[in-house]
Amino acid sequence: MPQRRYANIAAVVVLAAAVTSCGTLAEREDAASTTVTRFEQALTAQQATELCAALAPATRDELEQSAKQPCVRAITKSDIPVAGAVHTVDVYGGQARVALEHDTVFLAHFPTGWKISAAGCTSQLGQPYRCEIRGR
Repeated sequence: MPQRRYANIAAVVVLAAAVTSCGTLAEREDAASTTVTRFEQALTAQQATELCAALAPATRDELEQSAKQPCVRAITKSDIPVAGAVHTVDVYGGQARVALEHDTVFLAHFPTGWKISAAGCTSQLGQPYRCEIRGR
């Protein structure tokens, strides 16, 4: 029985370390918001390399495959709107949604930080968001 108790304590310690290593909710929201703000700045400045670097790997792959060209060319031809200021940020574990004036952007957290998993998204009543770019 003591061995089981130690296993339970170890599991709690590992879980607590995993949760706290990600930062507080406010820190994660700020980091997601900062990622989207930088993405929007790159979009305004038409900095294709920075835009592509901000994308999650699956999103970048899907964009390249659907456009049949490298990301730096495809991203400049996409209809991602310049979205304006951030209104709300929702973080759920390793996923985030950032609502802006004219866009909603979805993110996923990777070991290197937040990456854009979908952008140019509009809400569809009773349906999933429709996004200009997204991963599989």
